[in-house]
Amino acid sequence: MNNQLQPINDPVDLPAGTTFNFAEVLTGRASSPHTQRAYARWVDRYLADVTGQEPTFGHERTERMRALPLKLLLPFMSAPTLRAWLGRLAAEGQGKQGLNQARAAIITLSALLAEAGWLDDYTSAAMGNVRAPRAEDGQRPGRWLSIEQIRQLMTAAETIATTDQQCARNRLVMSMLCTMALRREELVDARWSDFGIQNGRPVMLIHGKGSKAVYVDVPKTVMEALENWMHHVNPAPDSALIRRVWKGGRVSRRGLTTDALWRIVSAAAREAGLGRVAPHDLRRSIAGSLQENGVAIDTISRLLRHSNVAITERYLSKLPQQNEGAVLMADLLGLE
Repeated sequence: MNNQLQPINDPVDLPAGTTFNFAEVLTGRASSPHTQRAYARWVDRYLADVTGQEPTFGHERTERMRALPLKLLLPFMSAPTLRAWLGRLAAEGQGKQGLNQARAAIITLSALLAEAGWLDDYTSAAMGNVRAPRAEDGQRPGRWLSIEQIRQLMTAAETIATTDQQCARNRLVMSMLCTMALRREELVDARWSDFGIQNGRPVMLIHGKGSKAVYVDVPKTVMEALENWMHHVNPAPDSALIRRVWKGGRVSRRGLTTDALWRIVSAAAREAGLGRVAPHDLRRSIAGSLQENGVAIDTISRLLRHSNVAITERYLSKLPQQNEGAVLMADLLGLE
């Protein structure tokens, strides 16, 4: 992509080591940690695509967001470059939601650069006028796993572990993803202090999208996995619940990143022979399985922590629907 997107300006007078702390100023623009991570992901992708830099993940991405290389980035902060990049994302099959989020991330970056005096207001305004290409509504199609496939995935997550510590960690990760319908950001944000007892029941405080926080019941299988994991870590109240496990079994004090969580699910899916499975596919599979088994939509909505049932209805409409009419027509025609 770098060979097609040429810089508009070249800030020749800018010292090579000049950087911009995007992570710091973004907190004043986007208070939600989920939005901050999503914007960082798209800014990293933009930098990689238009300048040829290698993409980063986890803590390396965090460090990059704290020191964006301005001499490298500024020549590509322009409306034509942004429009071409969004067009490339659309050609790759990126959905409407992803395109809008990618556009918002780069426009926010341009506005913050302009506020800091690194980008002129005209260029920033021009980038703000760029519209995302047309794309299909909603999210890109994902997987919908059966109950048996979910069981296989949970077993495989423990099989791929090389130490007792990894096995305990992976068991907890999969039990929470496969029963509580957590988003991966919600799981990596979890702290030991989020667990407690209310009305005699174990509960967990989930820090959801849009700075929403809600207490939910914790299933018995998750509590068992939690107690097992507790034997391998120091459960300090403010420390991360899910952590990296080094080779040899040493548990890091740092929490797991969303990318690392994705890799655990992906590796377990390959081990189980399920192909490509993403963490959000488990949330989708839980909703679909409950609906298929006759669970009321308001119950599913509470589990997914949607703000209203209408959102859940739209969510479920994206799942493969039973086509009884086609089956009946085939029967009438005598087709098998």
